[in-house]
Amino acid sequence: MKKYAALSELQDLRGQIIGVSDWIEVDQARIDRFAAVTGDDQWIHVDPVRAAAGLFGRTIAHGHLTLSLLPVMVRSSFAIGDVRMTINYGFNRVRFPAPVPVGSRLRGHFKLQAFEPIAGGAQVIVEVSTEREGQAKPVCVAESVSRHFT
Repeated sequence: MKKYAALSELQDLRGQIIGVSDWIEVDQARIDRFAAVTGDDQWIHVDPVRAAAGLFGRTIAHGHLTLSLLPVMVRSSFAIGDVRMTINYGFNRVRFPAPVPVGSRLRGHFKLQAFEPIAGGAQVIVEVSTEREGQAKPVCVAESVSRHFT
């Protein structure tokens, strides 16, 4: 985990990796829980028998499940000491260039794209590239916008 004492330290780090998360395993239980919560129970996610005969040879995680792992990835990748609250402001762009087969391990790489001072803090845009262990192509690339308040 990378630790920054103050939000202002990020200002000079545009274009740089500001943190890399721990690995997270995406098992069938996690996929099934996500399907139950979202109502997205398409067979490629929740039916291992049918998925074994499908395009990917096994179940795959939902793209939105992969995206929803970003908050836990952030918690293990970097911390900013003087930030008292962070608000998810949205995404400028999200892509899922490769599937996440069940049993995959993922981790996020966080690259600072922009730092804009706002009242009480800063708006930060970070490119998050989620890698799958053993695969060069990322499984999710997102431009995340958040607001940090000190």
